[in-house]
Amino acid sequence: MDKIRARIIGTGRGVPEKILTNADLEKLVDTSDEWITTRTGIKERRIASENEALSDFATIAAKNALEMAQVKPEELDLIILGTVTMDQPIPASACFVQHNLGATNAAAFDFQAGCTGFIYGLSIADQYIRAGSAKKILLIGGEILTKVTDWQDRTTCVLFGDGCGAVVIYAEKGERGILSTSIHSDGSMADFIAMTGGGSRIPTSHQTVDQRLHYIKMKGNETFKVAVRRIESACRESLELAQIPAEGVRWFIPHQANTRIINAVAERLGWPEDRLYINIDRYGNTSAGSIPIGLDEVVRDGKVKADDILLFSAFGAGLTWGSSVVRW
Repeated sequence: MDKIRARIIGTGRGVPEKILTNADLEKLVDTSDEWITTRTGIKERRIASENEALSDFATIAAKNALEMAQVKPEELDLIILGTVTMDQPIPASACFVQHNLGATNAAAFDFQAGCTGFIYGLSIADQYIRAGSAKKILLIGGEILTKVTDWQDRTTCVLFGDGCGAVVIYAEKGERGILSTSIHSDGSMADFIAMTGGGSRIPTSHQTVDQRLHYIKMKGNETFKVAVRRIESACRESLELAQIPAEGVRWFIPHQANTRIINAVAERLGWPEDRLYINIDRYGNTSAGSIPIGLDEVVRDGKVKADDILLFSAFGAGLTWGSSVVRW
């Protein structure tokens, strides 16, 4: 008897029109195109305007995914949104998306797992589908990171971009769908990637604003050293759970944080360049949005065929990391 699986039947993305290039950044801070490209692989990134918020792009991504899936908003049982840059602290941005779509029958909530948000979201959706609690789920991952970026910090302002990606996940019998997910965290390294101001520990005040505590801070070198090992281990774990050999992966679509991390993981697992999908040069680090944006691109470009094995993996604030194997 075929198992009920969580199958991705639609993808979509929503990104700002404005582009900020490395040449533009050279005018803002002491940096250069060569320095940024060599260390990160980033050439440009998308920037939301002053009056644009996360839910605007999440809604666009969602509509595109629903159209591909041929699913009406009112058919959705659940909307889940992975982000660290919600429209406002209360309520959840997923509720704004629900209203924008007219998804009147869907429960909606946000969750936070940093750059690993989309992987965590796949795990959540998979559990709902397998338990029989939902049949059609909209999963969105996305960020407006440039609004919590310190544009005076040359080490971080070159990294981040804005954008959202979405998938529609459907309960279906068969062998196609999410085969496995592997998620992990280690709070002992929480200060590696953090924004300390504005919560219950350090509430917003004139002092926290003056101290620039409402911007993302990173320990880049420490994070890099941990990321490669953790991503590799998560990939191996999810492949083992899915009973798929590394050479069986057609597309490795990782979180787009740094090309050096991506290439290091691919080398350790023996994947050639034609199995890697990299778009960090055009988007920068969009955190929870990077994997679903990349997935939408490869799908719409016709690069993914039925029964192809896709591997997603990410590493982010928390620290969190994880991986997922999908049969398309």
